Amino acid sequence: MTQALALIVDDEPDILELLNITLSRMGISSKAAQNLTEAKQLLKTHHFDICLTDLQLPDGNGLELVEHIQTHCPNLPTAVITAFGSMEVAIKALKLGAFDFVSKPVNLKSLKNLVSSAIKINDTETPVDRRSRDTLLGDSIVMANVRAKIAKLARSQAPIYISGESGTGKELVAKLLHEKGPRAQQAFIPINCGAIPHELMESELFGHQKGSFTGAIADKKGLFQTANGGTLFFDEIADLPLHMQVKLLRAIQEKSIRPIGSDQEIPIDVRILCATHKDLNQLVANGDFRQDLYYRINVIELPLPPLRERKEDIKQLAVHLLKKFNSGHNDKPTSLTDNALKALEQHSFPGNVRELENILERAFTLCENNLIHAPDLQLSSHTSVELLTAPAQDKTSLKDAPLEDYLGSLEKEAITSALEKTRWNKTAAAKELGITFRALRYRLKKLGLDD
Repeated sequence: MTQALALIVDDEPDILELLNITLSRMGISSKAAQNLTEAKQLLKTHHFDICLTDLQLPDGNGLELVEHIQTHCPNLPTAVITAFGSMEVAIKALKLGAFDFVSKPVNLKSLKNLVSSAIKINDTETPVDRRSRDTLLGDSIVMANVRAKIAKLARSQAPIYISGESGTGKELVAKLLHEKGPRAQQAFIPINCGAIPHELMESELFGHQKGSFTGAIADKKGLFQTANGGTLFFDEIADLPLHMQVKLLRAIQEKSIRPIGSDQEIPIDVRILCATHKDLNQLVANGDFRQDLYYRINVIELPLPPLRERKEDIKQLAVHLLKKFNSGHNDKPTSLTDNALKALEQHSFPGNVRELENILERAFTLCENNLIHAPDLQLSSHTSVELLTAPAQDKTSLKDAPLEDYLGSLEKEAITSALEKTRWNKTAAAKELGITFRALRYRLKKLGLDD
């Protein structure tokens, strides 16, 4: 196995010596440059596996070197060494394509973790993007662009903000960013920020020591420690309470955490990925989300397109989902008719891919003779009409409710009204609603209205 080679760029002899000794103990050889000119020359004559550069150089700065490497050696992971309090510059370096950063005074454990992750990058490269193509479906141009961005961003340790409407696949993208990067063999831990009670969130994230509060009967590791070496995915980051936003900001900046009840800082090595379907810019403007945290988590934004902007992918997605539903059934596979496919392609899909999956699963259950016809999709059902014609005040009161809850409430109201009108004659109620008796039974069971 060929020994890894590092390029160290710094004009301070003590720093050069420290980095050289540290890398040597890791089995990595190194070449040193004291300025930008020397670094560029060495890049022409050697193949490096990692570059460590100071930001302040006699004839330029580390940001110039990051840009140069991105142009001439795009596969070379580059980490910048920043002075204390230079977080804004570090973020700029990440935006330019730097792999990661390390702050002065250099923490050797953090440095070793950084270097180890960087060295693994080229070892985890996969041909083209087959893994993402198999899981993130769609041959549209917009999805091809998303997969290309994932392949590139997976190489970095920069925090990524995944934006997009509900149901567009944000957690799937987060998993791919993890699986295609150097941390693939370590933990991937998703955190739904809206699902953890506020009073428990600090303990869940950072852990606690025995006796630190009532009920703390033993030491507990938080999710940051559990994910050490891997990736933390903060889903629905907009729901994070303000007091925890401060603590998360500090953890990201300092790369360390302090469990409740402890006076010791614990170094952590995690990649931070975040997502939400809400408009963070608006939340920042309203004072509901900290601007400084927003800039830390949104070093690079990865927007996901809604399904209505890539309707050419609907057929492929539908075939894939039906194949999943057919799995385990011995009878003839269920398929879509041309009319059903056309109906799907004309639908707006406010709930995106998640809505498509729900529609097809329902149709799969209710269709006859293993064929899904357009009416089986129930895209123009009583519920949909009520949604479109609902009074403005009702829409306003429910605007923040999840789409499925909103639709469910409308559906329940429509079915209940039809049953009352027909004196609970289910056959007549089904006729009133314009659906089959079988479909009504399914909906009654789903909504908990069956006797």
